Amino acid sequence: MQDISTVTIFIIIANVLISYKGFNDHSFFHKYCFKIGSIQQGERIRVLTSAFLHINPTHLFVNMLTLYFFANSVITFLGITGFIGVYFGSLLLGNLLSLYFHKDEPQYTAVGASGAVVGVLYASILLRPDMMLGLFFIIPLPAYVFGIGYLLYSIWAMKRGQDNIGHDAHFGGAMGGFFITILLSPWVLTEHFLMVILLTIPIILLFVLKKMGKL
Repeated sequence: MQDISTVTIFIIIANVLISYKGFNDHSFFHKYCFKIGSIQQGERIRVLTSAFLHINPTHLFVNMLTLYFFANSVITFLGITGFIGVYFGSLLLGNLLSLYFHKDEPQYTAVGASGAVVGVLYASILLRPDMMLGLFFIIPLPAYVFGIGYLLYSIWAMKRGQDNIGHDAHFGGAMGGFFITILLSPWVLTEHFLMVILLTIPIILLFVLKKMGKL
């Protein structure tokens, strides 16, 4: 087990408490979820609040576990302020990208901290490309493989479109983590150039598929 920062604990607790309120109170869930029509009518707070709601405990657990694994690396390199910037910057960019993708779908809804968490994941990989994960806590796996695979899975899930998870927000979050990290630590462009190229691949693929009308 790794040490966990106070700010990470606070974010996890906020996600757990708000998500469990949403699990048990459908009116609360629908009042604060990401819904295109409501946001376009002025309820912009949903862009933020939807990122603290989740579909079910499994969705919540996966996001918070991913945050737990990667938050410390970002805090170590960028400090608390940089980490907060990555988390909330990725959250906002993720939901804004989702708003752009679904601007003509007023009934579209989604929830989840995935945009923010993927932003932290991408930032962590850029800063520490040699990081290894234990897949299922056993199988060694390079973190960048996990990150790229996570976004490729998101493309597949977007094509299916059978849940209310904000999969397209994953990409906005990845872009947020990517660009904010480069802005705060430009040395990654030279020291980790190959990783910069690898991490752009799924992002480029997303926009190519969108342009082709396959998403």
